Amino acid sequence: MLLVIDVGNTNTVLGVFARVAKVHPAGEQDEIPRYERLVANWRVATSRTSTVDEYGVLFRNLFSMAGLESKGIHGIVISSVVPPLDPVLRQVCERYFNLRPLYIEPGIKTGMPVHYDNPAEVGADRIVNAVAAFEKYGGPCVIVDFGTATTFDCVSPKGEYLGGVICPGIGISADALFERTARLPRVEIRKPSRVIGSNTVGSLQSGLYYGYLGLVDGILELLLAELGRETRVVATGGLGPMIGTGSKYIKNVDDFLTLEGLRIIWERNGSARKDSANPASKSGSKASSKPPEPKSKNGDAVSAPASSRSVR
Repeated sequence: MLLVIDVGNTNTVLGVFARVAKVHPAGEQDEIPRYERLVANWRVATSRTSTVDEYGVLFRNLFSMAGLESKGIHGIVISSVVPPLDPVLRQVCERYFNLRPLYIEPGIKTGMPVHYDNPAEVGADRIVNAVAAFEKYGGPCVIVDFGTATTFDCVSPKGEYLGGVICPGIGISADALFERTARLPRVEIRKPSRVIGSNTVGSLQSGLYYGYLGLVDGILELLLAELGRETRVVATGGLGPMIGTGSKYIKNVDDFLTLEGLRIIWERNGSARKDSANPASKSGSKASSKPPEPKSKNGDAVSAPASSRSVR
């Protein structure tokens, strides 16, 4: 099985993929089954203060509840925008799974050219989402990821990462409103039954939901004017189902887009997959202190560094 981990500023999402052998029309079966069946997934709070053992216990408990065994994991791939957690999770993987994780960072083969002024500035999660969306839905496409920040990532018809838009997430917007006002209560963020609120709670929920929906559709309208009306729009992230289903332009809501992207990039890095096994045998080797230079035009070795500080 393959363990994929997406570490965000607010939540960490984990998934486990099992191998599936595809049978072709002629009756022939793939020699090496691919990790394509998502058998379990979890969303937990990202804790910057948890220790290696605390994370290890958490992972073991999640596996136990799902009826899975850690020894059944043969590979781990991680996308992270929280640099302080990178060494912690690396030790968790080596101590509790006896595997060296594959991090989405410079030098990793993504198969997607990145047309950003500085490709290293792009958050790892944004590249992962773009790879998955182009693989599943084709291009041009826009991926809207509703996380701590809401990101809009644009992919060309040729599968090139063009850039995008970053704006505060609805949770950040709500927190700012509650913290800066004396008498407005904290409310649940959800779609109200009607636009006109008949009380304070209803008015707040209407303003948060429809105000944010207007922001999303306003940005998408401008992006579609640049990319073309045939562009597919895909939503993902924790609030993707709630906001995405109300948008005029979002046609697909894909809860597991990031997990799928991590799986796809893992499959594209065959040599890295071999290096992940038995980290103890490699303890004597020294990694280069200088990471590979990101390449912005050839599409084979560009991704965001694990130290990227983009938020979501």
